[in-house]
Amino acid sequence: MPMTDVREAAAGAPVRRVGAARRWARRVALGIGVLFLACTVASWGYNVATGRREDPPPGLRYVRTGGIQTRYVQWGTAGSPVVLVHGAFESADTWEPTARLLASGHRVYALDLAGFGYTQRDGNYSRDDQVRQLLAFLVALGLDRPVLVGHSSGAAIVAEATLRAPERIGALMLLDGDALATGAGARSPVRHLFIDPYRTTLLRLALRSDALIRNVYQQQCGPGCPRLTAEGVGGWRRPFQVAGGEPAIWAMLDQGVPGVDPDRLGQLARLPLPKAVVFGAADQVFDAGTPEQTAARIGAPPPTVVPGAHHLIMIGAPGAVAGAVTALAARTG
Repeated sequence: MPMTDVREAAAGAPVRRVGAARRWARRVALGIGVLFLACTVASWGYNVATGRREDPPPGLRYVRTGGIQTRYVQWGTAGSPVVLVHGAFESADTWEPTARLLASGHRVYALDLAGFGYTQRDGNYSRDDQVRQLLAFLVALGLDRPVLVGHSSGAAIVAEATLRAPERIGALMLLDGDALATGAGARSPVRHLFIDPYRTTLLRLALRSDALIRNVYQQQCGPGCPRLTAEGVGGWRRPFQVAGGEPAIWAMLDQGVPGVDPDRLGQLARLPLPKAVVFGAADQVFDAGTPEQTAARIGAPPPTVVPGAHHLIMIGAPGAVAGAVTALAARTG
């Protein structure tokens, strides 16, 4: 081959390689675009197919609290009042094992906080909304100085309600919750990681997974808890499938876990009402030192730490929780 042809061939090789790379890049981009379009169409189709909302169970009890209808459950008809306030992604039904034990000596009430359970969804799910709802609930049912018990994030709701209206509260218990404003979950990346239709698809897939619900329940409740039946799985899932349930989830993920600033929470120590702190020894949500720190911060006696109990202590150790609530109620005089 003449040297001129060799030089021309050598000069043309990089051009051919660049051209081939560009063709491959266009093919990859086209493939990604087709895949994206297919996933989008599939996601929209799934969302349409699963768009039917569930109705609340029949026979629920409601009371007007401000601008919304609050669903609640009552156990027992005699004795001093106890009001149970659930945590994130729970409902009044979460309290049933403990509430049934308490009902032998108390009138026991549990409400669905705004955004959860079967309380009317109206788009207002902040800590302040839930605190106002709780205080209105006490007025609506005529509950005089009840024992307030707040679990997990519900601890912040009962703590702030007590700070706002201490004269209306008989005693306060923080149950597996420190009530602090830590910013946990605020502006959660999960909220913005996906846009519709994908986030709706993923949420519905998660809610429809019995295995996922059972796994989360078992992790939070521990080996001592009863295994969820099909009915039990439905009890956890159904509140998020009623009208307004999905928008409420995204709104609350955007707001983050409710809490009280440390300095304000410390004002509880100056209130003379009886206080108690109860934690499960195997609770993996909080550090080991949290129970002692929480009790010291709010001016409560040394905490009760229940051996073997996990985060869902009201299900895993209802006898211990009921005993602690009864002992606290006895201190109200």
